[in-house]
Parts: sequence; structure tokens; C-alpha cells
Amino acid sequence: MSEASAPHAADRRELTAAQRNAVAELLRVSPVADELGRRFVRAGHELHLVGGSVRDALLGRLGDDLDFCTDAHPDETLRILKGWAESIWETGREFGTIGAQRDGLRLEITTFRAESYDQVSRNPVVVYGTSLDEDLKRRDFTINAMAVSLPEHRFTDPHGGLDDLSAKVIRTPSTPGESFGDDPLRMLRAARFAAQLRFAVHPDVHRAMTEMAADLDRITAERIRDEFTKLLCGADPITGLRLLVDTGLAERFLPELTGLKLEIDEHAQHKDVYEHTLTVVSNAVSYEDEGCDFVLRMAALLHDVGKPATKAVGSDGRVSFHHHEVVGARLTKARMKAMRYPKEITAKVTALVALHLRFYGYGRGEWTDSAVRRYVADAGDLLPRLHKLTRSDCTTRNRRKAAQLAADYDALEDRIARIAAEEDLARVRPDLDGNAIMELLGVPPGPVVGRAWKHLKELRLEHGPLDRDAAEVELLRWARAEGLVD
Repeated sequence: MSEASAPHAADRRELTAAQRNAVAELLRVSPVADELGRRFVRAGHELHLVGGSVRDALLGRLGDDLDFCTDAHPDETLRILKGWAESIWETGREFGTIGAQRDGLRLEITTFRAESYDQVSRNPVVVYGTSLDEDLKRRDFTINAMAVSLPEHRFTDPHGGLDDLSAKVIRTPSTPGESFGDDPLRMLRAARFAAQLRFAVHPDVHRAMTEMAADLDRITAERIRDEFTKLLCGADPITGLRLLVDTGLAERFLPELTGLKLEIDEHAQHKDVYEHTLTVVSNAVSYEDEGCDFVLRMAALLHDVGKPATKAVGSDGRVSFHHHEVVGARLTKARMKAMRYPKEITAKVTALVALHLRFYGYGRGEWTDSAVRRYVADAGDLLPRLHKLTRSDCTTRNRRKAAQLAADYDALEDRIARIAAEEDLARVRPDLDGNAIMELLGVPPGPVVGRAWKHLKELRLEHGPLDRDAAEVELLRWARAEGLVD
């Protein structure tokens, strides 16, 4: 690889390391990439490894998904791939992209683009370009505007992406105003890359994001949702979230986050809810077992969104947020619905927000075994995440208080384990099933069976398992009280 421009002396060592990373990564994929490049050249076309693939190769983190660009149109790309690729897909054909698989690598080959954008929706209107330089100029950021030509491995970097990669800065190939004017979603992508790569945005980019934040309103909820999800699942989501709030972008699609910046009273009777929330998100990340747990991170982000609406100041000057978990669950459900998250994901996050305060009070010795059973039953499959969220929510600087809260939760988990060893807490069900209820009461399927089932479940939660005879006695007692039997 040859450099597009000579590095600054201070950067030379780091750039050399980046180039070594790229060489190692390219050697790994070269048998496939170079062979594909030769096929395109023989057909009279160009092929370049491009965008995120080059960036990730330089960072030493190239995966098995490779992005290419070419002057060949989709029909010609298909002809070149047939007989060579193990499988081919055309789902991106309308955008000039043909997909293929070879030797465990997923390849996407896209015709040079010189696209414009619909001035209402800001969705791309595909226009094929004629040169690599034209294609690179229309890309979002300089670190994504580098290419390696195949099979000769010629490096092209017309916008200084290598320098920006070394400096860990996010900058646009054209002016930020022009770039974001083409596609406002790029403002959110800037925050996303800051979170994923731990990079800083260039001051000019930050300024344009702030001035043009309202343009994000022209982007569909689904596109915003997908970028935000990637941001929250980044290696450093806090940096990305701060960017969203500081530039005003969060106000366009997640105003509840900005709303957490409550005015702190002069006596500091409550902590900074916004900073507390970011700390909880950071804590939640540290509790993840493997990879990003989006449900946990989103619940951590939204767990206190009900506080602004429930803030009250008592006669003693103390601030309270009574029932903010109830209000927060309602706000969470509405916001995630507006962002077009799937119902299943929304339900899980909403449930965690509703349950995140349930633990408090346990340390005062108020919980019976019945309360523990209800805690487990209400959490259901979310119990492991609820454990992590509750622990993440402890952000006090008072070491003694923090230690006591941790000890209390340790005790609760131990108690859950003890009761679970005696009972099947993961599947708390009545001691009689529907068939047994119908047989004993002599009733057909219907509302009565449901009411009886619910009554027996309440008994199960309150008293633990009952044997068959005791369960039947309790069911008949309830049925007599309901006037169902003599």
C-alpha cells in the first residue's frame, strides 16, 4: 500500500502500525478479494475494497463482510460472479448492490455512486457514477472514504482519511453542511461512529450537527432507530449519547433523554438525573456477559425518564419522584413505539423500567417469602437483567451506603436461590391445572376457570406449593365464597 499523503512526523509510528494492521488483514482475505479483482479486470472493469472494510482493516478489526465498489453495473457484476460465487443475492440491486459468498466471506459489490437525495424524505436517489474519486467524495466521513484497488493493492485516500484515523477524529469529505444537507442521518451516524470507535467529531462537524439538528425530522423513524441502536450498542455509548444531547439531535427523536437535565435545587437535595442516567448505562455495560445487551442498555437509559413529570418538593425542601417508575414505563412504551421498535423488545424494556425500584425496601427486612416469589414471578425471564439493572442503578458516592445496597442485593439473590431450590420459582403456576379445576367444580371452559386459576396462583405466590388435597380444599372454599358450589 502507498500513502496518499505523507504523515506528520508525530504520527509516523502510529500510521505505520495502522498500515501493518491493514497488510495483515488484507493478506487474510486476499485469496478471495484478489481473485475477484482479477475477474473484474479481465471483464474490463475496476474493483476496489472500500469504505468501512478499509477503515476496519487499518484498525486491525476487519471481519468477514467485505464491501467493494466497481464501475460495472449490476447486470455485469452478476455475470462476473456467476460460476465463481458459492451463492448470490440481489436484495440490494435497486441501490446498485449485488451480494455474494465465497470461502466464508460475505461480499457486497456496489456500482460507483454519485447519488442525490430526495428533498422531502432525504432517502437516496441512486445515480451511477463513473469514477472511484467521485464515489469516495459522496461518502459520509473521510475515514470511510478510502479504497484499496484490486488485485494490485493500490491505496487511494483523496480526503485524508488515514490522517483522521490516526488522529481519531470524524470529519466529512465535503463541508459538513453539504454532507448533512445531502443526508441528515449522517449527523446521527457521526455520533454512532464516535460511540463505536471512541473517536471525537471535528469541531466543524459538531457545529453543523447543532445548526442542522432540525433537519433530522425529515428522516424516517426506522432509519433513526437503526442508527440509534448501533450507537447505544457501541463500545462507548456515553460519548455518543452526550453528542446527541449537546447538539440537540436527541430532542428530535428522544426528547426524554434531554428532559433528564433537571434543574438542581440550591441545596442539592437530588442528584443530577442526567449524569446519574449516563452512569447507570455505563454500569450496565460493565455487567454484560458477552456482546451488547440492547434491552438492558435501553432500560438503563430510560429507567428514570418518569422523574421530570413526578418531581415534587416537600415542605422540608426535600425532592421526591413518587411513582416515577410507573410514569417512566408509560413514557418508555410510547417512545419506543414512536421509534418503531418491535413490540417484544418494547415490552421487555418497559417491564424493566416498571420493576427497577421494586428492590428498594428489601434491606429494611420488609420482604416475606411471598414478596420474593412475586418479585421473581413478575420479572420472569427478565430476572437476570433486572438483577443487573438494579445493581447498575446504585451510583451513590457514599461508600458505606453503596456497600450496604450491594450486600442487601446479595442477600436477596441468595434468598431467591434458596427458595428456588425448594420450589420452581421460574415457573410459578397454580397447584391445579385447568382440567383439574373443571373436573372438581363441574364447569366447562370459560371465565370461571380463569378466575379460579388466578386465585390458586395467588395462593401459590403467598404460601408456596400446596399438595393436591390442600389445593382442592382451597379451590372449593373459594368456589363456595363465589356461590359456585353449595
